[in-house]
Amino acid sequence: MRVRGVERVAVALALTLAACSSADADGSAKSKAASATTMSTLPPLPPETTTTSTTTTEPPTTSTTAAPTQPSLAASIPAVMALQERLAELGYDVGTPDGTWGARTTYSLMAFQKVEGLTRDGQDGPQTQEALATASTPGPMVAGGASTRIEIDVARQVLFHWVDGSLARILPVSTGNNERYCVDGECDVAVTPGGSFRIGRKAAGLEVAPLGELWWPMYFNRGIAIHGSPSVPPYPASHGCIRIPMYAAPTFYNQVSAGTRVHVLNSPEAEAPPDEGKAVPNAVPPPDTTTTSTTSPPETTTTTVEVPDTTTTTTTTTSTAVATIPSTDP
Repeated sequence: MRVRGVERVAVALALTLAACSSADADGSAKSKAASATTMSTLPPLPPETTTTSTTTTEPPTTSTTAAPTQPSLAASIPAVMALQERLAELGYDVGTPDGTWGARTTYSLMAFQKVEGLTRDGQDGPQTQEALATASTPGPMVAGGASTRIEIDVARQVLFHWVDGSLARILPVSTGNNERYCVDGECDVAVTPGGSFRIGRKAAGLEVAPLGELWWPMYFNRGIAIHGSPSVPPYPASHGCIRIPMYAAPTFYNQVSAGTRVHVLNSPEAEAPPDEGKAVPNAVPPPDTTTTSTTSPPETTTTTVEVPDTTTTTTTTTSTAVATIPSTDP
């Protein structure tokens, strides 16, 4: 009887353990199901992304200044030819008209602008074209002057060459700038003295003086000369000499003989520096350069004078020279 009691207890224990095991298994299944349900209801995570930031920098804005343009007629050979012919008709030294715009045309047009009181820019703008259409050949500045003479108008910065009573040539010039300068410890003011003179010593090619270089100089007042220079701006810029363009210097030198009268007008009388020019053999002439001004010239007064036929003559000697040397001008 006791055995059966034990058996019954053992069976009861076994049944109890089976029930517990079943409950645990059922709970675990339910937990897994709940977990799965929970995971399925959560919103999906976004995929991992890599963000690249690109910065675009605008290139800096640049300002380009256009180079000075050529005169508007430069693109038209017939128009340039007509301009050159008109300037030649009025006495300006354009050479043989060929329809090509170069330094000679610019200088000639600038000389015209100086004579007519226009802006000295060497351009064929509307104002210049209008003046060209109505202009006439300039008259003499010296009443009753010698039939062959040179007139230099310091006020307008131009030179008139008269030959046998006719106007042969008009050239732009640059005269003394009226500024103080010092050379070798001696100081003075750069002035082109006014008065009546005669061409004295002439020197072909290049001469060098304490104040600079003189190409084909023709001295008429001690060290003051008419000479070629690669720089003839539209305003006074020399130490006292009369600069003329390089293209004109050799032919002008050949056309003007010693003893030719020179009248320097609209400038005060002053003492001229001494003639200290020294010849430089085998010098190579530099090309012309042009400098223009975009401002109107100051108002000037041009005076016509009568000059008595009395002069001071200087001895004439000629030296021949024709080496590349940096250019500075008196």
